[in-house]
Amino acid sequence: MKKHILKITSVFLLIFAASCDNYLDINQDPNVLADTDQAKIIVPSAQVNLAHTLMGWDLGFAGGFWSEYWTQSYTASQFKTLCEYEDGSSTNFEDAYTEFTSGVLVDTKRITELAEVSGENGYAYISEAISIFTWQVMTDLWGDVPYFEALSGNEGILSPKFDKAEDIYADLELRIDALLNIDISTLSSIDSKFDFVFEGDLSKWKLFANSLKLKLMMRQSETPAYDNAAVITFINNTSFLTESAKIIGAEYWDDAQEGKRHPMREFQEGGANYLSTNVIGCKTFIDYLANNSDPRVDALFTAPSGGHEGAFFGDFDSKDDSDGDGTLDEDEDYSEALFAGTTDLVIMSAWEVNFFIAEAYARANDLTNAKAFYDAGVAASLTQHGITDMTIITTGYAAWVDGTTEENIEQIAMQRWVANANYQHTESFIDRNRTKYPSVSEIDIKADRQDANNNFPVGQLTISVNGREKTNGNLPASPIYPTDVLNRNTNAPGQKTSLLEKIWWDQKAGK
Repeated sequence: MKKHILKITSVFLLIFAASCDNYLDINQDPNVLADTDQAKIIVPSAQVNLAHTLMGWDLGFAGGFWSEYWTQSYTASQFKTLCEYEDGSSTNFEDAYTEFTSGVLVDTKRITELAEVSGENGYAYISEAISIFTWQVMTDLWGDVPYFEALSGNEGILSPKFDKAEDIYADLELRIDALLNIDISTLSSIDSKFDFVFEGDLSKWKLFANSLKLKLMMRQSETPAYDNAAVITFINNTSFLTESAKIIGAEYWDDAQEGKRHPMREFQEGGANYLSTNVIGCKTFIDYLANNSDPRVDALFTAPSGGHEGAFFGDFDSKDDSDGDGTLDEDEDYSEALFAGTTDLVIMSAWEVNFFIAEAYARANDLTNAKAFYDAGVAASLTQHGITDMTIITTGYAAWVDGTTEENIEQIAMQRWVANANYQHTESFIDRNRTKYPSVSEIDIKADRQDANNNFPVGQLTISVNGREKTNGNLPASPIYPTDVLNRNTNAPGQKTSLLEKIWWDQKAGK
């Protein structure tokens, strides 16, 4: 199926090539990797598969919709059930679950096994960092998943038990601490041609591990276990990523050839054509950017002749002229999602690290440092889009304002939401559930669309027009489990009762 085009893109893995410059010439089926006794051979597969899964078929679209960057167009139906919060195949993210488990995590396990035999502990270090990151994403999405007994089919464990997400987090923290205790000067060197993220620079992988530790700590901010003083101590004694961890780099895409583009470009320009025919800008996001003169709106969307316009989220049946311009909602010319041919494929961004640090300082009422790292986060996002004008940070709507702790957390979260668009959709969905920003408006759009248009709650999320009753006026908290995961595992729990089941750290009041 076309939706698996990310697998086609993975054909470009540098498995037997000599350098990143010619990896695009490889014609190797990534799903039939030849037997190898070299850990480095598998590293590109793990890295590319992780990045493509984060911004590929399930999560690139689902995160984009559930973060209300986009909504389903009126003339298509591909993502209608996703926008309506249906409990079904569109909301179990089965492809992503499979790619994480039988793809990335199987690869990292094999890398570690081979590295232990060969003594190439540098590759084991990279593998462990990727593994911890992947498990963090999985448990942050689905909650309880098989973990301690996972990937043990060769040991006869075909139905691994599901572990509590909180227990998984505790073990991930032990694993990241063990990784951070390793002196990287004692590690074997990395062949730069086989490391698509940092080209063999272990000092940057150390920064990645430090940043991952910070993420795990901050994700627990609303739980009784959170210790902000400990987080500040860690920040003050640690160095973090100052550049984004990205796969390959946009300069290596070949935008002229199908299958050799950024995965979302494939959906935009390739034969699948899902992005260009099914996705339009959501009023929630478009209005927030356009009304605040944020220059990123033009980097993220193609504007129609009348200027940027977004549609109500999940509103497919409207026969109204909500904005009173003489054109029915279904016939409006809406802004369209735009992925440039040089869009980077990001795993962890420089802006998210800066925003996590800013939030920790804000919670400590250290507003000088909070502002400094907040400004750095917004600047990193603007730079990512090639924008040199930093006016929105100095005198525009994104200028830091000393407020209460909660107000400071909100302004950080809002800019994180904006910065993640086109790069980290899953991260936006997950972290919004933690902070509850953007907040949710109670407005019932369907009750009076013209009133909703005239009094739209700019800067707040809205509940899907057609999905409002399915979630009792709430936003989704986590996807349901993939059917295959439940059917093939005799130790699997029952299916989740709805999309409203919260992850253990999701404890802050609010929708």
